[in-house]
Amino acid sequence: MAFRSPFPRFLRPSLAIEQTPHLLFLLRWLLICAAVGVLVGSASAGFLLSLDWITAWREAHPWIIWLLPAGGLVIGASYHYLGQGVVRGNNLILDEIHRPQATIPLRMAPLVLFGTLATHLFGGSAGREGTAVQMGGTLADQLTRLFGLRPRDRKILLIAGISAGFASVFGTPLAGAVFGLEVFLIGTIRYDAIVPSFLAAVCADLVTKAWGVGHSHYPQLDALPLTPLALVLTLGCGIAFGLTARGFATLTHQITHWFKRIKYPPLRPVVGGVLVALAVFALGTTKYIGLGVPTILASFQTAALPQDFVLKLVLTALTLGCGFKGGEVTPLFFIGATLGSALALVLPLPVALLAAMGFVGVFAGAANTPLACTLMGLELFGAHAGVYLALACATAYLFSGHTGIYSAQVIGHAKHLRFGREQGQQLGNIPTHRENGRATAANRKAES
Repeated sequence: MAFRSPFPRFLRPSLAIEQTPHLLFLLRWLLICAAVGVLVGSASAGFLLSLDWITAWREAHPWIIWLLPAGGLVIGASYHYLGQGVVRGNNLILDEIHRPQATIPLRMAPLVLFGTLATHLFGGSAGREGTAVQMGGTLADQLTRLFGLRPRDRKILLIAGISAGFASVFGTPLAGAVFGLEVFLIGTIRYDAIVPSFLAAVCADLVTKAWGVGHSHYPQLDALPLTPLALVLTLGCGIAFGLTARGFATLTHQITHWFKRIKYPPLRPVVGGVLVALAVFALGTTKYIGLGVPTILASFQTAALPQDFVLKLVLTALTLGCGFKGGEVTPLFFIGATLGSALALVLPLPVALLAAMGFVGVFAGAANTPLACTLMGLELFGAHAGVYLALACATAYLFSGHTGIYSAQVIGHAKHLRFGREQGQQLGNIPTHRENGRATAANRKAES
């Protein structure tokens, strides 16, 4: 029997004309994103295996923490003499999306990989997301010339690289894809990159798993009806998570500003390393350095100590602010999970639910990515508590204000109409923008 098209004859030519470029777009980006996935997924697999080995070795030999200042000197010197053009890390990639100038130097990938592994080896408090995103963006950008991409396509390629790096390092392809779409422009998503972003995230995640690399497993949350009391408590928790995210971002940027007073950059992580090492030995525990995954997992079982999130917040801000390398996200998971878990001491909600809300909520506020964090919660903790996770992420995003861990983020849509004049500004420029606004208002008042 001959095949008969389900569409009327008069629609067939228009459908053929309209869908052909879509098909070509899909096939083209499938090829590109498969290459991105192989490169970034393999890099993430090697990074995660190396990080696991280094973490285990450090925990077995805690004396090495005394060498943290020496490690800081090596990291600082490597960036000062070899990587001044890539020292801005994630912010450089975001800048290239907003204002493309030149291909990201390939040396960013090995430098950030070495710097992050050294930071963890010697006992710094840092994460892994920043490393994966920088490797993803860098490796993806190297394909620009190979595939002959135009500037507008290069922006999409960078977004795909970010998505691939995030998805592969955490094993969350949906969250990784949306993170790449959401992170560079606050309050707006670039939909022309949605297919490449998802393709790259899925491919990179598959490649990482094909290398036999696993990820942390978190408890699946039970279903819990959303009562009026639970709604109010969830919104209150979201406010606390947002303010904590704001505090972390502000403290990290302030510490960075303080350490810039040391004119010779390689000395900054040396001084910071001394302070971190002294703090670790004064506390008498290594639970607040490195990734802190065991403490994160424990926070889902029993209520955490109220000081846990504060100590991790301060040590991470100090580690990253003085010039050590690594990501902020896993420490933010630690901060959020332990904060939420500690709230179980006073709130009538399950400790696992509170820990999960804090896990994604603080990250949502600090990175200004509520949708990606909601999806991450669903991927890691299951869909039963999705409403709680979404409310916590959205509220934390709102109450973190126009601050964040990425100073190169641009405000695409203000979080409140009162701050509408800040649209189009980078987060790093907001303090100056507000100061100029106050000065202008004062001058007008004086003239009147």
